Amino acid sequence: MKNILLTGISKGLGLEITKTLLQSDYNIYGISRSISIELADLIAKYPNRIKHLKYDLSNVKDVKKTIFKKWLDGVVIYGYINNAAMAYDTLLTNMKLDKVTQMTMINQITPMLITKYVIRNMILNNTQGTIVHISSISVHTGYKGLAMYAATKGALEAFSKTTAREWGTKNIRSNCIVAGFMETDMTNVIDKSVKDRIYNRTSLKKPTNINSVAETTVFLMSQKAKSITGQNIHVDNGTI
Repeated sequence: MKNILLTGISKGLGLEITKTLLQSDYNIYGISRSISIELADLIAKYPNRIKHLKYDLSNVKDVKKTIFKKWLDGVVIYGYINNAAMAYDTLLTNMKLDKVTQMTMINQITPMLITKYVIRNMILNNTQGTIVHISSISVHTGYKGLAMYAATKGALEAFSKTTAREWGTKNIRSNCIVAGFMETDMTNVIDKSVKDRIYNRTSLKKPTNINSVAETTVFLMSQKAKSITGQNIHVDNGTI
């Protein structure tokens, strides 16, 4: 079975991606700060297919030592799904440096660093691997209070496209899923009236289906998508 490194595994989209990966021939190396009840149940059910590491992705300096030198030592990585994210929702004029710095580390800097070591692993093992970053529709259409969050996700999209160009000759692919607003813990903090306005901006007038995002992510992991790289795949109910 192929090994997938997945961040933000414990809940929401990460948990849904995990369930979808388990339906195919993948082993999952999942990272999150905690283990939810749902994830614990999956680990108990699939002890040989899910390995978990508790790690705070804002800790950039220990990524190499803790994740790659210790935990993933000797593991051949086929795919990396960068799903973990922090949403800092406030107007630009209210920005707090410590909060935006933490978000930038989690959403942008640490994923870049993990990608570095994932690609080194793929090159060492001659793996025709694939990388998927979970981006956001907020990059492509403005939402009040999400300027800084959108900036971190927009940086990922630029990073992914150039990564695809740099490493395509090694048959390493990199894509982004541009996800619309889903019903997750991250969006639960948003007032219902605000969410309704967001959903009404889409063609389908409802939240983006979380399973649809997960299924598209896993499709990009597969060889069925072997000619897709450097792309932003929108799964957003037709927002733009």
